[in-house]
This record gives sequence, C-alpha cells and structure tokens, in this order.
Amino acid sequence: MKYILLFFISLNLTVSAQNIDIDILKSINLNRNKKLDNTFIALSNSVVPVSIAVPLGVIGAGCIKHDSIIKNKGIVIGASLAIAAGITTGLKYSVKRERPFISYPTIDKVMNAGSPSFPSGHTSDAFATATSLSLAFPQWYVIAPSFVWACSVGYSRMDLGVHYPSDVLAGAAIGTGTSYLCYKANKWLYERHFRK
Repeated sequence: MKYILLFFISLNLTVSAQNIDIDILKSINLNRNKKLDNTFIALSNSVVPVSIAVPLGVIGAGCIKHDSIIKNKGIVIGASLAIAAGITTGLKYSVKRERPFISYPTIDKVMNAGSPSFPSGHTSDAFATATSLSLAFPQWYVIAPSFVWACSVGYSRMDLGVHYPSDVLAGAAIGTGTSYLCYKANKWLYERHFRK
C-alpha cells in the first residue's frame, strides 16, 4: 500500500512539473516581443562559433606568449565543452523528449531544431563556455559578460519555442557542473604533478 501511495504521489508531482514547464514556456514564447526574434536567433546561432573560438583563442594566446599555463587553461576549456556536449548528446538520445512545438502545436517555433529536446545543447555549451572561462580568468569583466551571454542564450531557446524551461535548466546545470569538475580535476592533477 505504501508503494502504491508513493507511486501516485510521484506521478502527481511529475504531471505538476510538466504543467509548470509548459505554462512557463507558453508565457515566454506566446507573449514575446517579436521584434527581438532576429536578436534571439543570432544569440542562439552564436553558441557554436563562440564555443569554438574561446578555447582556440586562449590556446593561441598561450602559444603567442609562450605561456604553458594559459595554453593549459584553453585545453581545460575545450575539454569542458567536449565533455558537456557528450553528456548532453547522450541524454538527448536516451530521454528522447519531443520538442515543445511538436507536443504543443500552439507554441510558435521561430527557428529550426532537429534533435530531441532534453537537455538544451545550446544552453549546455554556453554555460560550459561561460563557467570554464570564468574559472580560468576570474575577473568581473570576464565573468559578468560570460554569464549574461549564457543566460541570454538559455532564454532565447525558450523565446524561440524550441526548448522547455527544464531543458534549459538541465543544460545550464550540465555545462556549469562539467566545467567546474574539469577545473577541479585539472587543479588536482597540476598540484599532484608539482608535489613530486
């Protein structure tokens, strides 16, 4: 009897969470300022070039300055992105959640999106980039614009009707968490290497 009760409670919580998810998405997507659609499309489309340019730029700066520490920071940023992308892709094809505009035809799809919905790959990449860059260079003028950009990318995915809020939150958590773990692992390896 106890397990049946727990089953129904968890089922109720799941349905409530899904209702909140779609209600928030409808509020953002259907009440959006359509004049900003091109801006949000540009933000979404900026993720791949920025996520490639950041680690390559940091590695390049390290090579120009002959600074192995800066080069290493670029490698850690690149590794964070690669691991976050791998986790995100694995989850997308394991969970196979339909895009919101497929499940709810009232959602206004503003740009194309093909892969499954959960989690948001754009958001994951944006937060991996912002977090790893902020950990590598912890100055306010790096941290503030990095996270403003990453949050804007996450919001754009909902505004454009291609992701649920829970997709965006999961993507942000994966990107942030992966970057933090890569940073800590690199720090541990670096300290271990110099202790010998």
